[in-house]
Amino acid sequence: QKEVGGRPVTIFSQSEGSKTGKLSTIVLRASTSSVLADLERAIDDGVHAARTACKNGKVVPGAGATEMELSLKIKAFADTCPGLDQYAIRAFGKALAVVPRTLAENAGLDQGVVLAALGAAHASGKIRAGVDIDQMGVTGSTGVCDETDVLDLYTTKASALKLAIDSSLTVLRVDQIIMSKKA
Repeated sequence: QKEVGGRPVTIFSQSEGSKTGKLSTIVLRASTSSVLADLERAIDDGVHAARTACKNGKVVPGAGATEMELSLKIKAFADTCPGLDQYAIRAFGKALAVVPRTLAENAGLDQGVVLAALGAAHASGKIRAGVDIDQMGVTGSTGVCDETDVLDLYTTKASALKLAIDSSLTVLRVDQIIMSKKA
């Protein structure tokens, strides 16, 4: 039994030098069932992220860097498309900028300043530039770091982007069905 954060906790561990299995058991205790459920979900997420990282170790820049780069590339592609398609493509690119905007908002940074500085950094070729939440409260800071140390799993980003595209296409299909019916 050890004391962690001023509370006595029981820690089960394997003896050093033991060459038994690589299986571990985590015992959780919490004051309420909702806190316990949150802890269980957090550990489950961590275990699944570790498993995914072991299966496919590809990573992409985090802190909104990937989303901002994709946003700028998609908006640039929209400029090459004729007709009304460019508006839908541009709107999808603009929607990707919600991730860095939300990161800035949650960090207490000025969203407009952060998005402008982040867009400028990516436009100048700094593809790893991301939101720097450590700049919260620093006067005169843009809230952007040129080289983010935050990494996200490629599999997670690809899955989220695929889900976003599928959702967008579903909405467009419903709109087409509604528009094609006679009034």
